[in-house]
Amino acid sequence: MNEPAVNPGEAGDGERCSVDLGIGGMTCASCSARVERALRKVPGVQQATVNLATESARVVVAGGDPQVVARLARAVREAGYEPRTPEQMQAAADEGPWAGFGPVALALALSAPLVLPMLLQVFGVHVMLPPWLQFLLATPVQFVLGARFYKAGWSAARHGSGNMDLLVAIGTTAGWLLSVWLWWTAPAGETPHLYFEGSAVVIALVLLGKWLEARAKRRATSAIRALHALRPEQAHWLGPDGEVDVPVAELLPGDRVVVRPGERFPADGRVVEGHTQADESLLTGESLPVPKGPGDAVTGGAINGEGRVMVEVTAVGAESVLSRIIRLVEDAQAAKPPIQRLVDRVAAVFVPVVLGLAVLTLAGWLAAGVGFEAAAIHAVSVLVIACPCALGLATPAAIMVGTGVAAQHGILIQDPLALERARAVDTVVFDKTGTLTVGRPTLTAFVTDEPQAEDAWLALAASLQSGSEHPLARAVVAAAQARSVAFEPVTQMHAVPGRGTEGVVDGVCWRLGSLRWLEEMGATLGPLEGEARRLLASGATVSALAECGRGEGSEAPAARVRALLAFADAVKPGAREAIERLRARGLQVVMLTGDHRAAAAAVAQALGLDPERGEVVAEVMPEQKAGHIATLRRAGRVVAMVGDGVNDAPALAAADVGLAMGSGTDVAMHAAGITLMRGDLALVPAALDISARTVGKIRQNLFWAFIYNIVGIPLAALGYLSPVLAGSAMAASSVSVMANALLLRRWRPECQKR
Repeated sequence: MNEPAVNPGEAGDGERCSVDLGIGGMTCASCSARVERALRKVPGVQQATVNLATESARVVVAGGDPQVVARLARAVREAGYEPRTPEQMQAAADEGPWAGFGPVALALALSAPLVLPMLLQVFGVHVMLPPWLQFLLATPVQFVLGARFYKAGWSAARHGSGNMDLLVAIGTTAGWLLSVWLWWTAPAGETPHLYFEGSAVVIALVLLGKWLEARAKRRATSAIRALHALRPEQAHWLGPDGEVDVPVAELLPGDRVVVRPGERFPADGRVVEGHTQADESLLTGESLPVPKGPGDAVTGGAINGEGRVMVEVTAVGAESVLSRIIRLVEDAQAAKPPIQRLVDRVAAVFVPVVLGLAVLTLAGWLAAGVGFEAAAIHAVSVLVIACPCALGLATPAAIMVGTGVAAQHGILIQDPLALERARAVDTVVFDKTGTLTVGRPTLTAFVTDEPQAEDAWLALAASLQSGSEHPLARAVVAAAQARSVAFEPVTQMHAVPGRGTEGVVDGVCWRLGSLRWLEEMGATLGPLEGEARRLLASGATVSALAECGRGEGSEAPAARVRALLAFADAVKPGAREAIERLRARGLQVVMLTGDHRAAAAAVAQALGLDPERGEVVAEVMPEQKAGHIATLRRAGRVVAMVGDGVNDAPALAAADVGLAMGSGTDVAMHAAGITLMRGDLALVPAALDISARTVGKIRQNLFWAFIYNIVGIPLAALGYLSPVLAGSAMAASSVSVMANALLLRRWRPECQKR
C-alpha cells in the first residue's frame, strides 16, 4: 500500500468517504490546529479532525474526486508537514526522531558538565568552566541535536504560523547568542557569567520529554496494535486439490478452511465440522473459552482451542467483526469531544500571544532598568516555559487510553460525545427481551380451541414464523420441529414490526401475533379467553393464532383465535447484580417492554424492580419506546438506553447515551454510541464507569495544562524562573499529561476485581 487508507461511507452516503492520513512533524496543539485548517480548505472536505497523539487525521470528503487523497496530501505538505501512509506512520513510530534514546543521552551528557558547577555551588564549591569549553559543549547541543527544532520552527514561521519548536528555537538561540555576546565583549582577563547551560539544558530536557512522550504514545496505542496483531497472515484453504496455505486476504465468503489447535481463526465463519473451544477474550473481554460445534459462529482473530475444525467463511476484510471493532475504536480515537473546542480556540492564538508576551517582558525589564542581560534572560524563560504540547495531548491521550482499555474488556466506545454524556447519566432504561433476558424464549404452552387440531394449528403457526428471526418466532419453529410437523407453504406473507405476522395458507388468511394487535384487528378469544387470562397471570408472554377467513391479507374479515402460544424467557445470569451496581452508583433503573403487564411483572420480580416506583413500563409498542425516552429527557433526566433489537434502534438514538448489546443486531449497534461486545449486563455499569473516568482524565489534563501556562508564564515574566527551570517544567508538563492518561490502563470492570 502506498496511499493513505480510504474508507467508504455508510450506506446511503453516496460518494461520501473518510480518509485516514498520517502527518509527520506535528509537535503541539498549534500544529494540529494549522493542519486542520489546511485540510478543511480542500474542495469537497466536509470534516477534518487531526489527532496530535496519534499524529494522524481523519477527513470526511464528498464528491467522488479520484484525486482527493493527493489533494489532501498536498494540503498537508503546503502547510509545512509531511503526509504519511499507514506504513510510514508505523515506521515513524518505531524509528522516528523520538524513538531512539541516543540523541537524548548525548544531549544530557554534553549538558551535564555545564550544570555541574551550579550543583557544586550548593555545597560551597565555586568552580567555573572556561568560556571556550562551555561554548564547545553547548554548541553541538544547540545546532546539531537541536536542529530539528530549527527545521520545524522555520517551517511553521515560513507558513505564517508558530508552534512549540519555534518557541524553543527562539528562546534557546537567544540564550546562546547572549552568552556569546557576553563572552566576546567581556574585558580581557574577566570571566563573565554565561548562559550556555540554560540553552543546552533546555534542549536536552525537551528532547528527553519528547522521547518519554513518544514512548507513552506507543503504550497508549497498544490496544489498537493488539487488535491488529490478532489478524493471522495465512489460512489453510480447502481447494479442489486439497488443503493449501493461502494469504488470508485471498479468502472469499463461502470458502472452507481448516483451523488447527492453537491457531487463530483466519476469518469470520461457521463451524461445519468438528468441536472445539474458542478464546475470544481479546475481542469480547470474555475470559472463559466458548464451546464451538457444527453450526456455531466463530470470529476471525479468536484462538482455536484443542480441536481441529473445518470452518465455512462468512465474512472477510472490512466486513469482519475484527475489522469493524478496529474501525470503531479508531473512529472514537480520531474524533473530538465538544470539550476539545476550547483547546482548539486557545491553540490557534497561543504562539503569537506567547511571542508578544516575551517582547513585553523584555521591554518591561529594560524599562525597569535591570539591563539587557537580565531582561533577555526573563524573556527567554517566557518563551521556554510556554508549552502548547500539554494542551494538544490532554484530550486525545485520555481518549486513546480510555477507549483502548475499554475495547480490551469488550466495550466499544464509538462516539466521544457519548463519553461526556455518560458521565451525567442518572437513568438507565433496559429493553427486556434479549437484553435483560436470555433472548431465547421457549414455547411453554400451546392451547387450542380444538385439541384434536393441535398439530395442525402448530404447523400453521410455524409456517407463518419460518422466515422470521424474532426470538419468539424461532421458539415456535423449534417446537414444531421437535414434533416433526410438516410446514405449509405461505403466500402474501406480511410482517407487522412489533406486532406479528399475517399470511395466506391454502387460501385462508391467518394472523399470528400479540393479543393486543389481534384485538385491534377485531379477533375474538372466544372459549380461550379464560385460558389467556390464566397464562398472562402466570407471567408468560402470550401470542395468539387467529384465522381471519378467506381473502386478501389484511382485507380479510377478522375471526376468532384458534390457539394461544405461551413463552418463557429466562433472566440473564448476573442481570440482577448489574442492576444493583447501577443503583449503587445512584442511578434509576427502568425496564421497558412491549410484553403484557403480568409477564413484565414476573421478570421485574426476578430482577428486583418495583412497578410501583415507575421501574417497569410494559405494553409499549416499538414506535413508542423512543417517545418514552423523550419523555424522560423532557423531565430533566439524562438517559442511557440499553437494547439489542431492530425495534430498539430509535430508542437508542433518542437517548443521551445508547448502549447496544453486541449480541444483537447491526442496526442497534449503529444507532448506539457504545457497543457491548458480549451479552454480559455487568458491562453496562462498567461502560458508564470507564466513560466517566476517561472524561475525568480529560478534565484533569486540561486543568493542569491550562494552570501550568497560566501560572508558569507570569512567573517567568516576573523573573522567578530561570531558563533551566522553565525548560524542566515544560518537558514535565507533556510527560505528566501522558502519564496521567496512562493511569487509565489500570482500569478493570468491577465484576473482574473479585
